[in-house]
Amino acid sequence: MVIQQKLQTRLSQRLILTPSLQQAIKLLPMTTIELTDMLNQEVVENPLLEEVSAEEMQQADAQAQVEKADPDPEPVTEKQDTWDDADFEYFFGDYLDDGYRRRAPSEVKELPPIENTLSTSSSLADHLMWQLSVRTDDELLREIGVAVIGNLDEDGYLVASIEEIAAMGSWPETEVERMLALVQGFDPVGVAARDLQECLLLQLRHLGFEGTRSETIVREHLHLLQNNQIPELARQLGITIEELKQHVEIIRRLDPKPGTRHNPSQSQYVTPDVYVIKVDKQYVARLNDDGLPQLRISPVYRRLLDKNSQNSAETRSYVKEKFRSALWLIKSVDQRQKTILKVATSIIAFQREFIDHGIERLRPLVLRDVANDIGMHESTVSRVVNNKYMHTPQGVFEMKYFFHSGIHSSYGESVSSVTIKQRIRKIVDAEDVRKPLSDSRIVAMLQDEGLILARRTIAKYREDLKIPTSSKRKVLY
Repeated sequence: MVIQQKLQTRLSQRLILTPSLQQAIKLLPMTTIELTDMLNQEVVENPLLEEVSAEEMQQADAQAQVEKADPDPEPVTEKQDTWDDADFEYFFGDYLDDGYRRRAPSEVKELPPIENTLSTSSSLADHLMWQLSVRTDDELLREIGVAVIGNLDEDGYLVASIEEIAAMGSWPETEVERMLALVQGFDPVGVAARDLQECLLLQLRHLGFEGTRSETIVREHLHLLQNNQIPELARQLGITIEELKQHVEIIRRLDPKPGTRHNPSQSQYVTPDVYVIKVDKQYVARLNDDGLPQLRISPVYRRLLDKNSQNSAETRSYVKEKFRSALWLIKSVDQRQKTILKVATSIIAFQREFIDHGIERLRPLVLRDVANDIGMHESTVSRVVNNKYMHTPQGVFEMKYFFHSGIHSSYGESVSSVTIKQRIRKIVDAEDVRKPLSDSRIVAMLQDEGLILARRTIAKYREDLKIPTSSKRKVLY
């Protein structure tokens, strides 16, 4: 076999992700906040990028309106190409701005963020540490108390054992037990308990119910109460259900999570990415660009690329590389916004009945339906709807919310799983608490409405709604 070198011409097709395409894919699943942070970082790193102020945007919009209303078009002067190797003006003309002919905008003084004006709320640990500083002056007990308070979870329960806390500072276990008893007497009552039973017992003792049947129920029969086995609980206590009622009411008024009142969950505010607005009896999607930096190519650095400039080849090469990077970024952001708008418009078309009438008219929808409608791949649609929110007349919903499987009713209609869950919720809310409906009974009621479902499907939907079984929903008094 003779080994020799040859030159061959071969034609093949390969799928290659260009840098611009990779960047566009990366931008799609980003939230508005993440995109804003990324753009601000790019402005810092790339000198050819600059942010357009709100005043300039308004002036540009006003100028565009004037030019649109002017019937006499201005003569177009022929522009000479100033690039050595490519006509960037032709390909990216929409993203360039001749701002270097205008005066530089005056600097806008940035105001302090609103977060700096908010007061800091005290936590459970702060509340307990203040009580600890008042109750004891012993340095050893204070150290142990700090260790105990530091091992409480958000609900106020102790998550470390006595042995583990004692090992933290080589403290005697008797001193740790003593300090734990002291912390358990702090406000809120029931804090530093090791389990639910101890938490309830601490509260009963504080309220003066020590030695009563209420304490006996918590100490010896809490599992029966948790499983709603009221007749068995009354039998073991030797009392009637009516006599048991007052003790159960006392226990139910106790706080099983005493620490949550001092650790309130902070409200998470959602800024919609898309607004659904009704225009002439039709719903139209509008992108929310508030807070998103409006970028353009810096006119000062653009002049460095002119042939007549006296800059070195190294400088021109650096500026040209940053110029391409800036153009890719601006184009990718613009493509991202257009894609989000296309997906939102398609969702509006599919879910028009939901927007008009509410969740009862939510229709089944999968990613494939929207992808086929807008001519894109399912993975692109999946990236778009990730962490995006839409403001509709029915409220603010995550864009994923509109995608659900469904079933076909006996009337030939497709019904969304969300609509079925909503119907189950209404059925349970309207039931007699003394005779709660079983899953089989709910199946029969939905069959009467034309929805054919299996009992295990109803059980799955009920668990998703965090609705307990009929035996645990039953109230005997």
